[in-house]
Amino acid sequence: MSVQSVERALDVLEALAEHGGEAGLSEIAARTGLPYGTIHRLLRTLLARGYVRQESDRRYALGGGLVRLGGIAQSRVGVWAQPYLARMMELSGETANLAVLEGDFVVYVAQVLSARRLRMFAEVGRRVLPHSTAVGKVLLAGRPPEEAVAVFERTGMPRRTPNTITGVEAMLAELARVGDLGYALDLGEEELGVHCLAVPVCDGDRVVAAMSVSGPAERIDALDRDELAEGMRKIAYDFAAELGPSPGSG
Repeated sequence: MSVQSVERALDVLEALAEHGGEAGLSEIAARTGLPYGTIHRLLRTLLARGYVRQESDRRYALGGGLVRLGGIAQSRVGVWAQPYLARMMELSGETANLAVLEGDFVVYVAQVLSARRLRMFAEVGRRVLPHSTAVGKVLLAGRPPEEAVAVFERTGMPRRTPNTITGVEAMLAELARVGDLGYALDLGEEELGVHCLAVPVCDGDRVVAAMSVSGPAERIDALDRDELAEGMRKIAYDFAAELGPSPGSG
């Protein structure tokens, strides 16, 4: 049985996260559907515990108290992901990664390396911009288009290679294709000669993480993309089931 006050506090934190970590009272209310008075009471408690802070312009932002919890949780998720990433590596023969979206950046939180001598390596903890990576495209394709646009406007979408998509409209079309296909590709857009395929990890209707395989372009291109993506989605589904029930279930 759920506790309403806890659910509402979590709704407020998630509303802040979905607005890039900072939002005004009206934006929180629009996202959560909660009355202003209820939001004020929840924010007072969250402010006192350090999980929320109030900025000089009276907007609210996620607070430093979440950093410790987030770091511990992220390390545990990385541990839980290992057997599923190992399955993806065996399926593809290539390095498998788990990544999440933190603010405007994609962060790699776990990895299982390919057994091949020539293999890709993305350091765990590495932060990259989402527009040039398959994992980033998957993570943003799960968000409303206006949120993706806000991220692109803040980051500027720098060109990493000649293949990088740097236009907002072109990237929105790319994200729409990702939604239709159920997977994303990075065809040398972050690093020349390296191709990646990524699938979402979902909590209900929300995309909470991305899992990918990456390798030399010629090896990735030799794989059957649809067949690989189907197998990867099954593994991602199994991993999501281990992470816990969706909100409202049970």
